[in-house]
Amino acid sequence: MDSWVRFSSQSQAKERLIRAAQYACTLLGYTLQRNGAGTEVLATIKQLEAHLSLGRKLFRLGNSVDALESAKRAIHLSDVVLRLCITVSHLNRAMYFACDNILWLGKSGLSKKMDQEKWSQRSFRYYLFSLIMNLSRDLYEIKLLMESESGAKRSSSRVSAENGAMSRGEHPPHHPLALQLRLLLYVLRSNPPLLLDLVKNACDLFIPLDKLGLYKTNPGVVGVCGLTSSILSILTLLHPWLKLKP
Repeated sequence: MDSWVRFSSQSQAKERLIRAAQYACTLLGYTLQRNGAGTEVLATIKQLEAHLSLGRKLFRLGNSVDALESAKRAIHLSDVVLRLCITVSHLNRAMYFACDNILWLGKSGLSKKMDQEKWSQRSFRYYLFSLIMNLSRDLYEIKLLMESESGAKRSSSRVSAENGAMSRGEHPPHHPLALQLRLLLYVLRSNPPLLLDLVKNACDLFIPLDKLGLYKTNPGVVGVCGLTSSILSILTLLHPWLKLKP
């Protein structure tokens, strides 16, 4: 089990590079189509995109094991909300990878009777719910950090603002929305791993929403979002301190 998890983690870099190339093809194909490119060129890019997608699925064979191991570790987290969000996210990722592995059998021709559309829809549903839980975790962590930062600064900020206003004979300004927005920006700027995870999950969210027909965009938006999240994922591999923990 441990050896398979180590092998799976080593193949993540290759999978994410292929993912970036796949969504770059999606974006390129959409751009060329908008500019009136020939059908032969578009067909070639479409075929390359399909090959990259199939290659990604090959690298993800067995990733369900890694997701289940991550879920087992998350069960022991002390924070109830984090424990729920992270565990459920990993369990849905495990189901997503399992559906994706089955889909690979159909796309590779090993199972010709498979209903690929049905398994694709199932895969994206699990992927969508996993992303929703990831975003919920991000928002919860932002909330905790904002409350902590606000509590630490509230007393000193209030005293300094009142003293300054009193020295000028004015009332201290009160702009709760502006203060909250400033605090949010400060928290995100001070926590790059959280900011990267939030942006990555938000970008990824458009992909299953589009594929499931819940929020239709276009291949250009899907390509930009997929390419952006892929680059951010590669950054977390190159610089592990950028990966959100736990």
